[in-house]
Amino acid sequence: MAIQWFPGHMNKARNEIKEIMPQMDVIIEVLDARIPYSSENPMVATLREGKPVIKILNKADLADPKMTQTWKDYFEQENGVKAIAFGNDKAAEVHRINELCKKLVPHKVGADKQIKAMIMGIPNVGKSTLINVLAGRIVAKTGNEPAVTKAQQRIKLDDGIMLYDTPGMLWPKVENENSGYRLGATGAIRDTAIEYEEVASYTAEYLLHAYPELLKARYKLDELPESDWEFVEMAGKKRGCIRGGNQIDTYKMSEILINELRDGVIGRITMETPAMREEEEIMVAELRAAAEAKKQAKEEEKKQRRARARKNRR
Repeated sequence: MAIQWFPGHMNKARNEIKEIMPQMDVIIEVLDARIPYSSENPMVATLREGKPVIKILNKADLADPKMTQTWKDYFEQENGVKAIAFGNDKAAEVHRINELCKKLVPHKVGADKQIKAMIMGIPNVGKSTLINVLAGRIVAKTGNEPAVTKAQQRIKLDDGIMLYDTPGMLWPKVENENSGYRLGATGAIRDTAIEYEEVASYTAEYLLHAYPELLKARYKLDELPESDWEFVEMAGKKRGCIRGGNQIDTYKMSEILINELRDGVIGRITMETPAMREEEEIMVAELRAAAEAKKQAKEEEKKQRRARARKNRR
């Protein structure tokens, strides 16, 4: 599913981030622990200019704990990157962020010094809630929908840390179709920008393979079908999603599946692995190369047409 949802305030935020990035000491990137790769904004890697990064796997209480540990280990293979996981009980763990900031830039620790940390994340990843816990007060508006934060703000924390908040920001075009589906499934994109049945079909296909026992238990099924759409229909029948003519209301069942995934009632689920990330990065690179080759072929064709036109005018 191709996603192009880049409201004006996101473009403005990107330009502002680029402008103040040279002043920052540490980047704090908030990810969704259920989709650590798809919720990782590629613009952060481009904009951070080699600065140390703390990757926070947020909503870890909704994610598969074994996969969360796998992702933490994977991210920390990169130089200058630390990863920690946060669930519901952020208050008990939030001090670790301040400690990591000081550890990553020890030369900025001191009575007369200040660490400048920028916190970034895609929409609806839980960034504002985390900021409020860090600050110990309500300083950021929260909401269970994407793109709540619209402007930058600065928040003074303990231990000589100044936190620069930024709006939740997607990138202009999600090239990886798989990431588009996962972002839709977890609620990072407004529901008006996604097709529920397409997202539910993708989600069901993955869960049938990765978490079959959770599906059986949640939807009270003794056996699972082989295909995603058969599952949607079978679960829809169990849930009483019936419309006129005794037909299964697949749209209603799709909504149920997506909402129950988001709420964590199906179980603790992670929708991607580091191996999937590496495979899909290769796929995206090939797509970009093909698009560039196509663009160059068109440019060459234009040049040839112009050359023929000039020759005919002589």
